[in-house]
Amino acid sequence: MKGHSSKTYCQQVDLEDNLSVGYHTEIRKRQYFNRKLLLAFHSQVLSERKHIFMCTPYFSQTPVVPAAYGISLAGDRRMFLRMTAIATLTPWTINAFAAPPSDRDAPAPHGMSPAEALERLMQGNARYVANQPKQKDFSAGRAARSNVQFPIAAILSCADSRLSPEFAFDQDPGELFVTRVAGNFMSPSVLSSLEYAVAVLGVPLIMVLGHSNCGAVSAAIKSFETKNILPGTMQDLVTAIAPAVVRAKDGTTSNLLDRSILENVKLQKLLMETRPSLVQSMVNDKKINIVGGVYDLATGKVSLV
Repeated sequence: MKGHSSKTYCQQVDLEDNLSVGYHTEIRKRQYFNRKLLLAFHSQVLSERKHIFMCTPYFSQTPVVPAAYGISLAGDRRMFLRMTAIATLTPWTINAFAAPPSDRDAPAPHGMSPAEALERLMQGNARYVANQPKQKDFSAGRAARSNVQFPIAAILSCADSRLSPEFAFDQDPGELFVTRVAGNFMSPSVLSSLEYAVAVLGVPLIMVLGHSNCGAVSAAIKSFETKNILPGTMQDLVTAIAPAVVRAKDGTTSNLLDRSILENVKLQKLLMETRPSLVQSMVNDKKINIVGGVYDLATGKVSLV
């Protein structure tokens, strides 16, 4: 990484604004200081190979990748550098999440096992499918929930407006910790939310929840087949889901979309289980479990995969 002279910095700032010389000097000092921090931090990571929570799971030099999906992260060096920069400029974040909480071995406040949590979810889904939900009084417990939360499960679901995990599993506010993204795929930000759920909130179960007729997966299939690049950052969605599409093409199911949706759920579940993180550690210690499911938009039924 080559340095830049103060003159270059000043010229860049002059192109953007007609600010005072004093302000230019302050900007140059901050840029130089931040670059030194970044270089020092990056060098430390590469030399000591520390597994830093915000960077390692998806951008390490030797990631654990399921070979069957043909995933390669060799080209993500620039993203690794960006994440390193963020971690450098916000050291309090690293300190907060680099190590598990001291009470990680303590039982969850609700005392529920992964199997019990899954059973409760599926019972709730059965009520939802039968259109016989529990009596809902959303005002009950609202004041108590304002100070604390004890969710029984974390859900990684698609952002599709037709799918609402709280309704689909007939659970009250505060009972599900939900992260949503189009295509229900893993990313560093999603992982950080799930780590918070299991390590801090004591969630015993994670479910990756896809759904029928998923527009994100459909877009990934079309982009993959036509080789068209989606505009903006939507191509990141295709890149994340494409390995599942490749896997689905090897199957015998005639409906490529249905098969891709299923394989995408399996892939994201597998990534959680194999990438170094607090989630993987707690799965290995049998403190939590990860399951996959597909929600049928027409019937409301969730089928485990």
